[in-house]
Amino acid sequence: MKAIRVHQTGGPEVMRLEDVPDPRPERGQVVVRVRAAGVNPVDTYLRSGLYPIKAPLPYTPGLDAAGTVEAVGDGVSRVRAGDRVYTGWNLSGAYADLVLCTEAQVHPLPGSITFQQGAAVNTPYATAFRALHQRGRALPGETVLVHGASGGVGVAAVQLARAAGLRIIATAGTAKGRDLAGEQGAHHVLDHRKAPDYFRTIAELTGGRGVDVILEMLANVNLGMDLKALAPGGRVVVIGSRGTVEIDPRDTMGRDAAILGMSLYNLGAADAACIHAALVAGLENGTLRPIVGRELPLRDAPRAHALIMEPGSFGKIVLIP
Repeated sequence: MKAIRVHQTGGPEVMRLEDVPDPRPERGQVVVRVRAAGVNPVDTYLRSGLYPIKAPLPYTPGLDAAGTVEAVGDGVSRVRAGDRVYTGWNLSGAYADLVLCTEAQVHPLPGSITFQQGAAVNTPYATAFRALHQRGRALPGETVLVHGASGGVGVAAVQLARAAGLRIIATAGTAKGRDLAGEQGAHHVLDHRKAPDYFRTIAELTGGRGVDVILEMLANVNLGMDLKALAPGGRVVVIGSRGTVEIDPRDTMGRDAAILGMSLYNLGAADAACIHAALVAGLENGTLRPIVGRELPLRDAPRAHALIMEPGSFGKIVLIP
């Protein structure tokens, strides 16, 4: 089969399309024929070698895929050959024709959802669900601020928040992105390139009270301002950061506020099962609608890694084997 391989860490150019042996399932394992693979910022961090978690070299990148079950090992009972599935992580890397998974890592993909959309489910939607519900403990009626609401995680967060009965203030850096956030259910959409002015608008929109939960994609830029925008008892969930930041701790003290970090690498089996049960239900009932912004052939993985780090994200980038 064909697969993208990384033999040394570095820039996007270290990824090469190569021939590798087909994976074969052992007991409790599933092989999925990849119809689309999702590209995530964390894929670029792992490839660069700068992420705290190191991938063993050589390796095939990619956490997310969607396709059909090709083969199952002994003891597998939840899926069978031919089933449409999306993967919630995997064992062998998703940038490939075939991907090896444990049985617990594959989830049913409703017929109403395309394979391209299915490849946009796992990392963005699991991240958004964990940030909003498991870490941020958002409740119906509360107000949530979603930074970067036009990207994969941002779109997922807006849809999940709307389905849960939250009031949503979203930000995006382009007119196209702001339109997308509004279409997905945000009640108010602001231009985050106009910082810090848009934080004054947030105060006006909340009657000076502030927001209850903030989903923060770029903490090194926004965290100090986020803390001043919180309501009493407010929570900031840090989903992403590309550097250090200086804050005033008194901004947390006066509000009894909390800064909460999160990473899917810390996700336990029970929480993962909870997340994917909710995501499959949302895909089935139509409240979750992954947005694919760009499709590229598998050989263009280096270009995909460059594109996903550019500002002005719009939906999800997927690779097609």
